[in-house]
Amino acid sequence: MFISFAVYKYLPYFLVKFISNALMAVAFPFLIRHKRVAKESLQIAFGQEKSEQEIRQITKKCFKNFGYAMVELLYSMANPRMVKNIVTLEGIENLEQALAKGNGVVAVTAHFGNFPLMMMALGQKGYKVSSIIRPVRDKKMEEFLVQKRQECKLNTVYAIPRTQCVRDSFKALKDNGILFVPLDQNFGNGKGVFVDFFGRKAATATGPIIFAERANAAILPMFIIRTDRDHNKVIIEKPLALVQGKDKKETIFLTTSKITNIIEEYIRKYPHEWGWFHERWKTRPSAHNT
Repeated sequence: MFISFAVYKYLPYFLVKFISNALMAVAFPFLIRHKRVAKESLQIAFGQEKSEQEIRQITKKCFKNFGYAMVELLYSMANPRMVKNIVTLEGIENLEQALAKGNGVVAVTAHFGNFPLMMMALGQKGYKVSSIIRPVRDKKMEEFLVQKRQECKLNTVYAIPRTQCVRDSFKALKDNGILFVPLDQNFGNGKGVFVDFFGRKAATATGPIIFAERANAAILPMFIIRTDRDHNKVIIEKPLALVQGKDKKETIFLTTSKITNIIEEYIRKYPHEWGWFHERWKTRPSAHNT
């Protein structure tokens, strides 16, 4: 990682892309487990909707996009000024209107496209951007990454310990900042809810809804898509109102379901942008959750 940053900082982007493309081509055949998980996930999601050939094509493009995103992200972190040249923002007025209320924004998103680049683009625009992140095990590596995030105008909110995460999240919102929370991964600690995702129950975190409800912050779905090899577009949706249920518990469940439906809509439209190699449906509901 340290060597990569040193190389990316001084090599021209076209040369970095050339070297990276060659490395990705060599590595792809060896990603056996990840490709298997991706294939299984695609079969769960699309069932009879897509043929075996279509699933193989999506899998290959998914891994290719992931490789592009990693190179793009590392190069951008080494050269933050290039972000404005490779990212455009659509729907910025929705963000401005939400922040005008002064209670911050909970940006719900997914591991979709080059999502860290989306945060960097908003940070470079001068917005106060925070993201909930799990620390890596290597302490020196984590310190290095925190430094790089700071240079890219990104604030780190650690997912653990939980009490500190909650405290720092509310602090970011109180400062009228943007708190990014991906809501598309398996949340199997028993504290989430099971909602429909591609027709199958998926364990899902409820944190974003709880943060928004308690802080009176706006919920804005945000996604980034690749428009061509070297360009990305951030799409900022209009604020999403809480879906009111008969009580607080049902409101959280219904709103989580609504956000998950939006994520599914984006994945259906751009299936190659999502990380299919994550075991989204790994945790299964018990009898009282079904």
